[in-house]
Amino acid sequence: QLQLVQSGGGLVQAGASLRLSCGSSGRTFTNYVVGWFRQAPGKEREFVGAIRANVAHIESSDTLKGRFTISRDKAGNTVYLRVDDLKPEDTAVYYCAARFFSQSEYTIWGQGTQVTVSS
Repeated sequence: QLQLVQSGGGLVQAGASLRLSCGSSGRTFTNYVVGWFRQAPGKEREFVGAIRANVAHIESSDTLKGRFTISRDKAGNTVYLRVDDLKPEDTAVYYCAARFFSQSEYTIWGQGTQVTVSS
């Protein structure tokens, strides 16, 4: 059974870049879409973007394009989210999640990782 293990995050200064990782455990991401979400305090969870791990098809949030880059490793075991020019409003818990490519709902979630951006 696929499980997700996140790493990265922490306290960073505004203007810096950060890369979050989402690794697969139990099986690879083959035939899965891996998405990134974030949830800021007091706000609803927000979709950042997603990647079909084995075909490199990427979806991006219309409102978050530009500073957010999703990529994968060649083995298909890890998906990354890079955020450039971090802003205090990027402070949130970031989650990765997975869904089988033919499904619409993300059913497998990582543990979440806190990103705090100081001004």
